[in-house]
Amino acid sequence: MNTGFMANIAMITALASLGAVSIYSDELNHASIIDAIRMAKAQSEATVFIYPHNDVNTLQSKLELDKNPFKLILTDSVFSMDGDFAHLAELVQLAEHHQALLYVDDAHGFGVFGKQGHGSLKHFNIASPNMIYMGTLGKAVGVSGAFIAANQLWIDWLVQKSRPVIYSTSPSPAVAHTILKSIELIESEEGQLRRKKLFELIDYWRENAHFKKWKCLPSSSAIQPIIIGSNEAALLVAEQLRQSNMWVPAIRPPTVPTNTARLRVTFNADHSQEQVQSLIDRLMQIEKDLG
Repeated sequence: MNTGFMANIAMITALASLGAVSIYSDELNHASIIDAIRMAKAQSEATVFIYPHNDVNTLQSKLELDKNPFKLILTDSVFSMDGDFAHLAELVQLAEHHQALLYVDDAHGFGVFGKQGHGSLKHFNIASPNMIYMGTLGKAVGVSGAFIAANQLWIDWLVQKSRPVIYSTSPSPAVAHTILKSIELIESEEGQLRRKKLFELIDYWRENAHFKKWKCLPSSSAIQPIIIGSNEAALLVAEQLRQSNMWVPAIRPPTVPTNTARLRVTFNADHSQEQVQSLIDRLMQIEKDLG
């Protein structure tokens, strides 16, 4: 697929074309999943339940009451604005127990977590025939595009029924070649060293980034949010960082809930510990200056 956004649209709408599917989606899922659900509802008899973030118990209670033979659970693996993991092992158990499909968007896991960077499912040692897996190629892989992996039955259905697959331009051979080379790097010893450095930076941040008024959301991923509160304050802090040659975007509603505007700090293996410390120092100074 050309993008992760399009991959989610393609697979979820293709599944919805089966008929009266029951869709269960985490409230913090990515916008592409939200839009895919909207399109699925428009084209089919799908019913949708949005469950509270990572609330497996509420999801279980809803599944127990659902007599529909076709149920679909949708989740990010690593949530893009909070940086936390879905409870994947529990979701797999629910999917298998209730004969549901679990669709996992591993945009922020593939290339970073798991043995050889093979993603969140490998990280948690999870495998199931009741799963459909989507990985993007524009994050850790550093190119563009996405892929979907599943039981052959679902891949065949995707190829035959998904309008984005049938009617959209395919990725070019040059992009495919670059992706293969990038995956070779991810799986190599160099890739392992890069992941090790990334996790060291994450640990350093979590140990040293402490603020008096702002709340950090601790995460084991590269995404480290700082909750500022109001839109105006988040934009002000982001602008002051920009003036110090530090690019940390301000994320505001409706992307995140009201009054949780935040800075979305994101690390990669090319950052240094000195750069992380410089960011911490500058943030502490800004917080002090703002009173």
